Amino acid sequence: MRYEEAGVHIEAKAEALRRAKEAIAATYTKEVLRGLGAFGGLFDAKALTGMRHPVLVATTDGVGTKTLLALEAGDVSGLGFDLVNHSVNDLLCQGATPLFFMDYLAASRLEEGVLAALLASLAGACKALGIPLLGGETAEMPGVYREGAWDVAGTLVGVVEKEAILGPERVQEGDVLLALPSSGPHTNGYSLIRKVVEGLDLEAPVPELGESLKAALLRPHRAYLEEFLTLREAGVEIHAIAHITGGGLPENLPRALPEGLGAEIRKGSWPIPPIFPYLQRRGNIPEEEMYRVFNMGLGLILVLPEGDAQRAQALLEGFPIGRVVPGTGIRWV
Repeated sequence: MRYEEAGVHIEAKAEALRRAKEAIAATYTKEVLRGLGAFGGLFDAKALTGMRHPVLVATTDGVGTKTLLALEAGDVSGLGFDLVNHSVNDLLCQGATPLFFMDYLAASRLEEGVLAALLASLAGACKALGIPLLGGETAEMPGVYREGAWDVAGTLVGVVEKEAILGPERVQEGDVLLALPSSGPHTNGYSLIRKVVEGLDLEAPVPELGESLKAALLRPHRAYLEEFLTLREAGVEIHAIAHITGGGLPENLPRALPEGLGAEIRKGSWPIPPIFPYLQRRGNIPEEEMYRVFNMGLGLILVLPEGDAQRAQALLEGFPIGRVVPGTGIRWV
């Protein structure tokens, strides 16, 4: 018997990696000593010696069932951006900036065209943010994954000065909640989205959206690294950051607040992208469920002192949506 008879196609994987080699190498910075092809990527940590007290920060995440929608639509070119950008935003919540990224791509069958497109997307996302794609794992596992399914995940490692770590311990009553807009659903709620749009033509224009469902639903997860660096370079003080992912505002914003403090949020204080009212109407989804599942147009919430919030608004697009108040959880006003 040959390996192919067991469902594993070595040459397809090797060819996709060969095609992506140049794009991956283009993400390397001077710190990368060894990357693709090694048994482990090598990253020169000498730059950290110039820091006073460097703290490494690591985060692992996946794209979830958005991969299924992308495969159905025949376009996986945004999934690498989804994965890398989501991971970057998670690092920002600690006040950290990225050092290098590593991916994990797996399927029941590694179709060469899909694998090559995914690798190119990951390389493009890393290149856009100046992050080396240091290495990863590509696995073909028939029997573990159902036919046609892919798993897209990765790990991002970053660094922050210990004294600059953000979090609940910095937050004070009266701090302003400044929201940075999302590009759409990002990478969350797609199991529900797929139920709502099941059977629809993803390519057809939708008048109330001004675009197709494919365009609205596959738009990549937005990264906020540039905005974070802009504020840091301007000396804007940030107390905490909440990345609004699965669980929406109710679950994610309280993670950035200390015990005894909650959030007062003004509904209508930010523009909600049309994809969310569309999904709510078509799926007959209760409003409470919408805010529990989706980001509703809010990608990142910065918690800042009032004066710094005003300075931040002058530097980037953001919406003051509320304040930190005594109590727990979220109070809508």
